Amino acid sequence: MSSYELLIGRRYLRASSGNRFISFISIISMLGVAIGVAVLIVVLSVMNGFEQELRGRILSLTSHATISGFGSGIADWQTLAAKARENPEIAEAVPYVEDQVLLVTGSKSSGASVTGVLPEEERKVAAIADKMSKGSFDALAAGEYGIVLGAELAKALGVDVGGRVVIATSQPVVTPAGIMPRMRGFKVVGIFSSGMYEFDRNLAYVHMSDAARLYRMGDQVTGLRLKLNDMFTAPRVVRDLAMSFGGGYYVDDWTRKHANFFRAIQLTKSVMFVILLLVVGVAAFNIISTLVMVVKDKQSDIAILRTVGATPRSILGIFVVQGTTIGLIGTLCGVALGVLISVNLESLVHGLESLLGIQFMDAKVYFMSDLPAAVQWPDVLKISATAFGLCCLSTLYPSWRAAKTQPAQALRHE
Repeated sequence: MSSYELLIGRRYLRASSGNRFISFISIISMLGVAIGVAVLIVVLSVMNGFEQELRGRILSLTSHATISGFGSGIADWQTLAAKARENPEIAEAVPYVEDQVLLVTGSKSSGASVTGVLPEEERKVAAIADKMSKGSFDALAAGEYGIVLGAELAKALGVDVGGRVVIATSQPVVTPAGIMPRMRGFKVVGIFSSGMYEFDRNLAYVHMSDAARLYRMGDQVTGLRLKLNDMFTAPRVVRDLAMSFGGGYYVDDWTRKHANFFRAIQLTKSVMFVILLLVVGVAAFNIISTLVMVVKDKQSDIAILRTVGATPRSILGIFVVQGTTIGLIGTLCGVALGVLISVNLESLVHGLESLLGIQFMDAKVYFMSDLPAAVQWPDVLKISATAFGLCCLSTLYPSWRAAKTQPAQALRHE
């Protein structure tokens, strides 16, 4: 493409003395592309922020991976934990005892998963101690039969710190009155709130020795909870670790255990990308109408260029330059606007809440008061490349029509 094609293509972007409407339409096309790109970046950034927030809250209560035994559990867990720590990709390995039980207090009851942990060890793999709203996680002591409940679970049972609940297990006890479930009273020593209803409603913690005695585990544990240096390597690390142990263990990691959450987010991101890309597509197709009007308006110019030696390819290049310039400026402005809004989204939301006197996200409903946003540059690159590609495609038909202009027919009525 020669310099005069670039010069004429850029010149056609500016308003002429005879017709300023075409330049106005070009500006509208740029704004349409910019707004579409900006909206797409903001929406995907918000979804990325939700995904990171969700992942952080889940992993604050659960470990990156678990290794559990089949049947009765793991007997020599100390040796297994020491061998697991030898793996350079595993930071910590701590034991746990877990079972599904029925919690009873007065006339209220609720099913829950009660996990026995060592409080000082549990801090190494999960942040449950930092989620305490009442009481203390360190109040769990061996032989004291204390229990820490989720906030929603405590609300469902109608208990608070200092209250008592009865744990009924599925293990039977033979009494003169018949077979009865094994039961034990526990004192509520703490309540945690993670902001995730599923966890706050269904989880409770006791000391591991109390859980082992209640579940009749003896010296065995249900399994090991692992913390990895890189949580995204969890599927590969636990698989390799189980094979190094020689089999006989069940391995699980956070990507499998909570797969539905993250699949739903990824599916929503994909659908939103396609839907909002239609907005960019509409703006890009406006370039077609803009260039068609320019070609119609510049018929005499095209004819004169052809008569002085310009080839059809040169004419096509002139209008391609004009269309791609509109798309490039619109895309760059959209990227700048979208990133700027995404980075300052929380401040903008708080400002609007203060101005309008309303709260967009009530923590009682959404369990978070802020609108998280995380800009991921691969998404920005994908959005900008796709938008610019659509704009380039939109220039082809009008440019081809301009290149097919016959000078004699164009100058017939001049």
